[in-house]
Amino acid sequence: MMHGWIPPERYLAYLTWTDIRDLSDKENTVILQPIGAIEQHGPHLPLAVDAAICTGILGAALKRVPKEIPCYCLPPLYYGKSNEHIRYPVTVTLSAETLLRVLGEVADSVQRMGFRKLAFVNAHGGQPQVVEIAARDAHERHPDLSVFPLFIWRVQQKRGELLSAREREFGIHAGTAETSVLLKLLPEQVHKDRLVCEYPKGLPEKGMISMEGALPFAWLTHDLTDSGALGDATAATEAIGEQLIEALAAGWAQLIRELHAFRQPAASKGPLG
Repeated sequence: MMHGWIPPERYLAYLTWTDIRDLSDKENTVILQPIGAIEQHGPHLPLAVDAAICTGILGAALKRVPKEIPCYCLPPLYYGKSNEHIRYPVTVTLSAETLLRVLGEVADSVQRMGFRKLAFVNAHGGQPQVVEIAARDAHERHPDLSVFPLFIWRVQQKRGELLSAREREFGIHAGTAETSVLLKLLPEQVHKDRLVCEYPKGLPEKGMISMEGALPFAWLTHDLTDSGALGDATAATEAIGEQLIEALAAGWAQLIRELHAFRQPAASKGPLG
């Protein structure tokens, strides 16, 4: 079915236009826009990893959200800015400009429907900056619209307990965490006979410059890995995936409650009076 892991009663696209017109408390209804990618995830995972993780976790979270808290999920955006994987012929990538425009027009549409709270829920590590720009630009166009540029992995979760220090730092793509979650969500799409362990090659020695820290360098995936994976997929288990999903779902359920209660700060007077 179209809703996938999202509870059908929370799937906005199943409503009619009159249903949406007649919703009560639209100002505080939370609209979620999942954002994924179609890109390589090593020899062992499918291209749709990010969209699967995003909708799988949101679906588990929405089952925990009380019915009295209005929240609906839009259909996922499967394509994202994935040009770091451009050397792999399976990648479908949008430019930053295209993704920025798509997200902006989604925000315009949500605001036009009468909703006033929109969360961009991104699961692909190659585009948080674009999502953040889209959110701020949308709020500038629509001061009455609260827009949240969020990342699926950034709520409280158990990676510190379940993953090694090396994996937490470098296992950023098709490693233990993502492979474990897919073993729980889509086990038939995980090729267990192809699991790899590969960490980034040729990183700078000790110093201020790092791959993903406060002072990073620009990189493409093929600069760092032969397999396309970054991390240890051989350590992945369904049990780890289940624990990660449960922890992330609990965090997202709490965050959705907070989004519903959120009130946009507004100074009594701006600098222009």
